[in-house]
Amino acid sequence: MRAIKETGNNLLCALDPNDSVGIIDSYFPDADFFTEPERFDRHLDKLRRQGDHKIDYVSICSPNYLHDAHIRMALRNGAHAICEKPIVLNPWNIDALQEIEKETGLKIYTILQLRHHPAIIALKEKVENSVTISQTPTPRTFDINLIYITSRGAWYHRSWKGDIQKSGGIATNIGVHFFDMLTWIFGCASENIVYANEADHASGFLRLEHARVNWFLSVNRNHLPETVKAAGKTTYRSLRLDGNEIEFSDGFTDLHTVSYQKILEGNGYGLDDAKRSIEIVYNIRNNHRIREGSRLC
Repeated sequence: MRAIKETGNNLLCALDPNDSVGIIDSYFPDADFFTEPERFDRHLDKLRRQGDHKIDYVSICSPNYLHDAHIRMALRNGAHAICEKPIVLNPWNIDALQEIEKETGLKIYTILQLRHHPAIIALKEKVENSVTISQTPTPRTFDINLIYITSRGAWYHRSWKGDIQKSGGIATNIGVHFFDMLTWIFGCASENIVYANEADHASGFLRLEHARVNWFLSVNRNHLPETVKAAGKTTYRSLRLDGNEIEFSDGFTDLHTVSYQKILEGNGYGLDDAKRSIEIVYNIRNNHRIREGSRLC
C-alpha cells in the first residue's frame, strides 16, 4: 500500500480473508473491501465492463500457493499483475503463465527488490568488471558465504508459511530473493546440493557460473550469533565475497516503492527474470540435485 501511495496511484479495491485490516485507512480509506474471492472477482469484472473504471494493475500479496490463481484472476479481468515473491512455486507454472501473457497481451511482474539495492548493484558491477578484466580461458570464480537468519515465533509454523505445500518451505519463502540475487550477479546454476531442509532452517551449496556458494537460511532465533542476540536484534544477514563482508543490511525500506516505479515505467522484472530462482528453490524443496556439468538457466 505504501508503494502504491508513494508512486501517486490509487487502491480501488482489496481482498483479504482477514476482516481486521484497519491499516488500509492510513493509505486508502475509500477502497472497496472484500473477504471473499468470488465477490472480489465479480467486482473486478464489473469495473472492467464500465471501461473508464477498469483496474490497471492487481497487486498480489497472498500466500505463495495462491499466486498462480490470483495472477490468472488479474489477467482474466484485463489487468497487469504485480506479484510478490515467489511468483509461483513450480517452474512449469511460469511456462503456463507465459502462454496467458501471450493470449491476453498483458504483463506479469514480480518484486525482485534486491536487484534495486545500491550495494547489490555495485557488487554486480564489480563482479562483471572483474570477470571481463581477467579474460582467461577459465572464468573467474568467487567464493560466497550467505547466511540469513530472521527470527519467527510459533505462529510461523502454525500459519500457511509453515506448510511446505503452501509456502514451499524455508528456501522458497525466505530464500528465493537471495537465490535470484546470486544468479543475477554470478550466472546460472550448474550444481545444487542440499545439506539440510528442515521446518526451521535449510542449508546447501550452489555452483554458479562465476561463484561457489555456501548458504544457510533459518527462522530459528537460536541460530543467531551470540553478538547479535546480545544486541537485542532478531535478524542477521551476512554475505561474504572471498572472505570480505558485503554490507547490505540498510536500504531495504524503499525498495518496494522503487520496484513499483520501475514497473510503472515499463522496466519491471517479469516471468523470465524469476525463472532461475524458482527452479533452484523447486529443486531444493524436492531434493533434485543438479549435478556438476549440467546447466540450469
